[in-house]
Amino acid sequence: MNQPLKGRRVLITGAAGGLGPSVVVAAARAGASLILLDVAQEKLDPLASEFAESVISTHVVDLLQPVAVEELARQLAAAGGVDVVWHLVGGWRGGKPLAQAPLEDWDWLHGLLVRTTVHLARSFSEQLHTSPHGRFAIISAQQAQAPTSSNAAYAASKAAAEATVLALADDFKDGSATANIIVVPAIVTPAMAEAKPDKDWGNFVPAEQIADSLVYVSSNAAAKMNGQRIRLYAGSPN
Repeated sequence: MNQPLKGRRVLITGAAGGLGPSVVVAAARAGASLILLDVAQEKLDPLASEFAESVISTHVVDLLQPVAVEELARQLAAAGGVDVVWHLVGGWRGGKPLAQAPLEDWDWLHGLLVRTTVHLARSFSEQLHTSPHGRFAIISAQQAQAPTSSNAAYAASKAAAEATVLALADDFKDGSATANIIVVPAIVTPAMAEAKPDKDWGNFVPAEQIADSLVYVSSNAAAKMNGQRIRLYAGSPN
């Protein structure tokens, strides 16, 4: 079996979220050693049990707290370091015109999408610089480049997260590490497809395809791919 990430230590944030399990499956198949992060241990335990041969540690950390993220980075550096960071934490609020949308949505999305990305990029950049296979990747949305009145806060936050990753890519330009962005219109997970088998998922990208793309951009085949927005197109989850 081809294992392009064999021996690489991959940190996955939001590992137990909607997209997380599909990404964990792909990373384990690719031979990665997994470090899983989420907001509650009880969410991580089933994954750690199912993929016991691949998971080397699980962590509950509030990514909104920079000191906590820095401490996690120190712990992982002492335990062997991190080669790859996949940041899957996401969320959405919107649906109302710009003038009517609650300002609280801007604060919430900025924290969830921007600050978490900034904290991870700052705390793990040195380890990724040092690793011969350093990789950083996030999942973004087409709306970051095409905002509308009803999703201004979401689009602005996604755009700011992308800017952070592109800045990290610039920081990496003289070394072997890379930072890239996977862009999708919308995501359908296996659980979503199973729950609504009659729904037309034609405008959604299957979680499995996103997971495969993360493996690819973190492999040797994409060693020269840095600072890129890789756009995935919608298709059937089947």
